[in-house]
Amino acid sequence: MRSLVRFVLLASFIAPGWAMGQTRPIVIKAGLVLDGKGAVVRNTNIVIEGSRIVRIDPAAGPVTYDLTGLTVMPGLIDTHVHIDHHIAANGRAWPFATREETPAQTSIYGVSMAYRTLMAGFTTVQSVGSMTDKDLRDAIARGEVPGARILTCLRSLSERTGPPDQIREFARKVVADGADVVKIFASKSIREGGAQTMTDEQLKAACEEAKALGKKSPVHAHSAESARATVLAGCTSVEHGAYVTDEVFSLMEQHGTYYDPNIGLVLQNYLEHKPAFYGSGNYNDEGFAFMEKGVQIVLDTFKRALKHKSLKIVFGTDATAGANGRNYEELIVRVRDGGQPPMDAVVSATSLAAESLGLQGKIGAIAPGLEADIIATDGNPLQDITAVRRVVFVMKGGKVYKNDRYIEPAKSATR
Repeated sequence: MRSLVRFVLLASFIAPGWAMGQTRPIVIKAGLVLDGKGAVVRNTNIVIEGSRIVRIDPAAGPVTYDLTGLTVMPGLIDTHVHIDHHIAANGRAWPFATREETPAQTSIYGVSMAYRTLMAGFTTVQSVGSMTDKDLRDAIARGEVPGARILTCLRSLSERTGPPDQIREFARKVVADGADVVKIFASKSIREGGAQTMTDEQLKAACEEAKALGKKSPVHAHSAESARATVLAGCTSVEHGAYVTDEVFSLMEQHGTYYDPNIGLVLQNYLEHKPAFYGSGNYNDEGFAFMEKGVQIVLDTFKRALKHKSLKIVFGTDATAGANGRNYEELIVRVRDGGQPPMDAVVSATSLAAESLGLQGKIGAIAPGLEADIIATDGNPLQDITAVRRVVFVMKGGKVYKNDRYIEPAKSATR
């Protein structure tokens, strides 16, 4: 734990520019830009003032960061993480299999997970979520610690929350407590078959109240039945959706419901870290056997979803203990194994993800007026999707947090 504390504090101070404002415009020179909306821009400069992009101008200068040897993109967005989940010092997954930590230790791990996620190129995440997210979200927003920008549900609701009136009351209370989003569980887990658990009336009450409060409503729904109810209730997105049928995908297209499939990291992470989870709840022999089968099930469903050309497939990982900071693996699986075109995958994790969060006017693209969330990869993801593992430059809100290989031209002239 002491070494973790030292790591987080050291990272806070050595990340270039995170704790200091800029007094002059920053100019990034880019040879190849993926703008987040599906366009490729070559040989241009990105001008940043304060936290925002002010213009794209090939003639702008002087250049602050020369990234011509890299692929420049908007900061990536993960719409489904559990940012405070981690593998504790005793090797067990928190919060599933251990309660031995002090609150302070848990908070430090949360800072570490948010920092790792940012260093992986994910400048914004939606954490769905726990009460500990709130203080972490606010500390990052104040600039006290470096980490991915966080949206959080604080607490989730389910069939156990009560009848429709109590569900509406819960939604109002969690938003009053500071939640950015209302998270809903409408089905069992994939390990239990994913059957619908909330009634249609309960689900409708939850999503209607969220909408009335101006909040999005992502819904955990594995079965076709629960996904269909989610769409008809007017909810924002179907999360997971392992057993969604073509009929329901078509219904989602008609209603503009987002689909967040989570096919490339969550199950693989559980299997990779089996000892950390085993023995907690349905993380047993039967559950793990089902997850092994589930890897192919969700991949097949994803391939079927891709055939629905107007379906809004957003990027989310369901990153939990052991997965935070490896969010990019989802992109690789979607392209390499699922057959998603690389540009579509990039858009799903940038402008489309921002749209699903209601933040399209703030993040998700490299365009004037938006936050200067900019990353660069060593390699072109359109040609080699594994380039997303090699993020060497990270800027969030106009501040540089990672600059592994490229130094400022003014400094290079003196060396």
